[in-house]
Amino acid sequence: MTNRQQPDWDEPCFVISVVSRMVGVNAQTLRYYERIELVEPSRSVGNIRLYSQRDINRLRRIKTLVYDMGVNAAGVDVILKLTDRIQQLEGTVDLLRTELDQQQEQPVLEDIQGL
Repeated sequence: MTNRQQPDWDEPCFVISVVSRMVGVNAQTLRYYERIELVEPSRSVGNIRLYSQRDINRLRRIKTLVYDMGVNAAGVDVILKLTDRIQQLEGTVDLLRTELDQQQEQPVLEDIQGL
């Protein structure tokens, strides 16, 4: 079994021409998505757009919403913001569940130690 290192999803390393092929939209569409702030690629020292794997995944979601589901740009923006918020809240719920589980286990440990 090989020891593969996990990719850094936020590492900006793909130029627009590569992303265009990966996502299946033309470069002008990618520039448009940036202009309307659906995606925000990083910039190199030479001001070249660099996309991360996370950006590419987001662009694929955008493409699905626009091309497959017929959602307009404003709708895509709302959907992505709500999706991001849901993921953030799910993370908070998971954290709170973990804390609650730890607090519920604490009295049991204290009862055992008191015996």
